[in-house]
Amino acid sequence: MNIAIDVSPLYSGHKDRGVGMYTKLLIEALQKYEINHSYYFFTRGQKVPNDIELVHYPYFDPYFITLPFVFVKPTIITVHDLIPLVYPEHFPAGVRGALKWQYQRMQLKRAKRIIVDSQSSLRDIERIGGFPASLIDVIHLAASPEFRHITDPRALARIKKQYHLPDRFILYVGDVNWNKNIMGMLEAFQKVKCSPRLSIGEAGQMSSVKLVLVGKAFLQESVEAHNINGYITTHKLDNEIIKLGAIPLEDLVGIYNIASVYLQPSFYEGFGLPVLEAMACGVPVVSSRTSSLAEIAGPAITVDSDNPQDIARGLLEALAMTPGKRKTLVNAQAKWAHQFSWEHVAHQTVISYEKAR
Repeated sequence: MNIAIDVSPLYSGHKDRGVGMYTKLLIEALQKYEINHSYYFFTRGQKVPNDIELVHYPYFDPYFITLPFVFVKPTIITVHDLIPLVYPEHFPAGVRGALKWQYQRMQLKRAKRIIVDSQSSLRDIERIGGFPASLIDVIHLAASPEFRHITDPRALARIKKQYHLPDRFILYVGDVNWNKNIMGMLEAFQKVKCSPRLSIGEAGQMSSVKLVLVGKAFLQESVEAHNINGYITTHKLDNEIIKLGAIPLEDLVGIYNIASVYLQPSFYEGFGLPVLEAMACGVPVVSSRTSSLAEIAGPAITVDSDNPQDIARGLLEALAMTPGKRKTLVNAQAKWAHQFSWEHVAHQTVISYEKAR
């Protein structure tokens, strides 16, 4: 089958975000594991060759025009999430956004198949978009193969020195949008710092722990970043929180490996790749048990995203683990994360392609 894939996310601001990563890893997996098909790559505005049998748009935004007016071939569309429509009070569309959603929804109805990352997203598309489940294929994503456990102490020491990382820290990787629950994370971290349960260090002194935030949005100007910085300053957490901004992937793998615990406190996710990335790197994960995270958290320590006290409870549980308990959790997480692979994603995507022919 001759398949055309829109790779526009690789040449836009989405390049280093979830949509860009999905597009890149999907292309690599299809070319590696599904070699019986041929793939043609194009960007918005380019004409699709006549011999193409199917077109795949691997991204969708309810408030922006991402789909063409005319589908020249049978079309598949990946919808990662409809979070702005699930929580419209936190993501106001405005008049233009509302009109664009109607256009996008109309075009989505013309697709032969829709791919989503989770059962949670499937339910949202059914409820909000009015699409039947029979037209939707759920294909869970996977961490990039580059996320792995690093055993070379020199490599980890280099990363720790380069980014001035403390001996113990809680790690978060991602954006600052409302659904990420950054304010809840900060409140939970403050409770952890004040808790008498924080484990005792080798010298018999209270062992410190810091919070490391990875993501370019933490260093950009935005309402969310302003509120985050205001909370940090008001609660005198400036010396307890490290904001690293955007990090090269190879260094991010090392930072995961060094972390004491990874935290995913989100109110809502379409998938939540950092959870599987952290598991693949051998760090205990604390995750909220909502939306798609309930599908992929597996053996992770789960918490109530609406309750900062419960998030703090999960963090303290992870931080106070004995080496034996930590090893047991890390091994269970690695086994769980191994079930999610890009070979499986590629295979299931091709099955979806074949349904759309």
